[in-house]
Amino acid sequence: MTGDSYKNDNEPEGSWKASQEPLLLDLLASELSVDVGAIADFELNLFDVQKASLGGVRSEFLHSARLDNLASCFMALEGLLGHIEDGHLSSDSDIPLVVMFDHEEIGSLSATGAGSPIIADAVRRITTALYHDDNTNSVKQDWLASCLNKSFVLSSDQAHAIHPNYASKHEKQHAPKMNGGMVIKTNVNQRYATNGITAFIIREIARRAGLPPVQEFVVRQDCGCGSTIGPTISANTGIRAIDMGCPQLSMHSIRETMGVADCKLGLIALASTLFFYLILNR
Repeated sequence: MTGDSYKNDNEPEGSWKASQEPLLLDLLASELSVDVGAIADFELNLFDVQKASLGGVRSEFLHSARLDNLASCFMALEGLLGHIEDGHLSSDSDIPLVVMFDHEEIGSLSATGAGSPIIADAVRRITTALYHDDNTNSVKQDWLASCLNKSFVLSSDQAHAIHPNYASKHEKQHAPKMNGGMVIKTNVNQRYATNGITAFIIREIARRAGLPPVQEFVVRQDCGCGSTIGPTISANTGIRAIDMGCPQLSMHSIRETMGVADCKLGLIALASTLFFYLILNR
């Protein structure tokens, strides 16, 4: 049945509610246990509610919705919690942070995206709390600049693994494999924030943590390249950054696929970055 068939004659012509599907409003009101008249507006998002599942001959693959980028969010949060539970926080000379932004897939230019002042404001407020001037209750600019210069951002978004049916889409020496560990992503046009220094830091951290050599990804030169929040944060704050993530297939599909081993390797890599970077930075 169409919305016109159930049109509410009590709604003024041209009002917001008059243009909505009455059955949908009734359903929302029923789920919220409110009157339809109490609904002023809503945002409706549809997504896969199936649980994640394992696949492959040896259950070596993880199939789930929104692995890009809930996988990195999960690993980052677990890494930070593990860092705290292992007692490292009390001896840290730096401040470990995990930030999960909105709107990365549509450019990050929003009040809660990576293009917002969130990171810069957070660093400034933390620095102010730790190193404020008693007379002005503000942070000295040289202290803030020093904090930004010593900071490091690991922009962790999923990476495109090589697909056996579309191997030609990758450079031969830059074809990340699932269950092969995390991937450093590089682009000379600054679509990724990786540079020689930040790539070396991550490779050294992986070596010290006993992880497999980090995989490398450079998009084919005649193909377009996506981007992440790494360049946005670096441009807005001046903080050095690297782009890296776990390899996966079917990115942005309703069900995505990644390697089970990469979840563990990625978690160790992110947790090790919190630990070893603090040591390297001293």
